[in-house]
Amino acid sequence: MNAVRAATDADMPAVRRIARRFGLLTGWPQGADFLDAERAFGALLIASASAEDAAGFGGTLRRADLTHLGDLFVLPDRQSGGVGRALLAELLAGDGPKVTFASSDPRALALYVRHGLRPWTPLLYLTGPAAPLPAPPVRAALPAEVADADARASGGARPGTLSWYAAQPDVTLHVTDGDGYAFARRAGDDTLIGPAGGGTPGDCADAVLGALAATGARTGRIAVPGPHPLVPLLLGAGWHIADHDTFMADEAALARLRPDRYVPHPDLG
Repeated sequence: MNAVRAATDADMPAVRRIARRFGLLTGWPQGADFLDAERAFGALLIASASAEDAAGFGGTLRRADLTHLGDLFVLPDRQSGGVGRALLAELLAGDGPKVTFASSDPRALALYVRHGLRPWTPLLYLTGPAAPLPAPPVRAALPAEVADADARASGGARPGTLSWYAAQPDVTLHVTDGDGYAFARRAGDDTLIGPAGGGTPGDCADAVLGALAATGARTGRIAVPGPHPLVPLLLGAGWHIADHDTFMADEAALARLRPDRYVPHPDLG
């Protein structure tokens, strides 16, 4: 019997073994990663009969009362046995808006729908060259400067998560003269953008493009909701869709989020 419980320090090697099995830690350096953020600012649960026999795990991050379901992974030989349902029932218990990025697995989509979430829009994982994209002016900033703007764009306040991410290696934060902001993480010649947002779609797009240029990277990666104006711009500039998920949300979250002016971080929401 696999008990669902909060992951402890002793469970983290098992959790990370499962995460690596699904390629989840690619791009995160040795040390702190999004699993640590889930433990600190949300919930990280493990389904395990013992520390040596983990079947799966799931994690959430909170933005005020909004719950972002970031992870739900069950080992292939333990699937279809109720482990995922048990994890999800605990992770999505309680009131408040809920969102997730669902993979193309039809079992996952159906499971989320049964928990009140609805398919909303594609979330496109785009990658491509930084040049010759526009480079709107941006300046460096501190997380406290963008906490309110991020709360409006992302659907809820998360100052602790923003400060944690900004303190990670090679992460920088950029703001426009308007109401745009974008976090960037440089890894060699590549930069991952997100979270980013703005009061208007243009503010968000300017912050993303400005942050990408400011890092000096040759290539960029970004998770963009389908309605965002960056989608046609980047595809027209030679970027390509490396993968995609489905942005799912319940009615309460739909009332808060605007997919044309927010760019999530793939792992932090």
